[in-house]
Amino acid sequence: MNATHRTGHGAPDLSRPLVLDLHGVTDKTAFMNRCVRALPLPVWFGRNWDALADSLADMREPMAIVVTGWQAYAEASPDEWATAEEVFSAAARASVEGLAVLLSLGGLEDPTGEPAQGSDD
Repeated sequence: MNATHRTGHGAPDLSRPLVLDLHGVTDKTAFMNRCVRALPLPVWFGRNWDALADSLADMREPMAIVVTGWQAYAEASPDEWATAEEVFSAAARASVEGLAVLLSLGGLEDPTGEPAQGSDD
């Protein structure tokens, strides 16, 4: 079986990732708003770092997340971005079901640099 198609305990399906598009995001509020729209977070999600880490680690099925357009946020708010990276890393390590968070370095980016349609950021 091809590794990218494995599913089940501890093996996120990399062939069907969720996309967390951060184009236009430059602060924590906008970052959390994007997470709420793009990720299957629980209704109790408190839009803070601890709640994000807990929510991602507690997902009930394996999940792969591809983060696109993150570079502007990393430049505008380097301390916040460092926290976001640590949250992703800690959640992936703590996930029982399997979580992979991948940072897109290009190819999936919107060349216009504009936020995704329907953005409330």
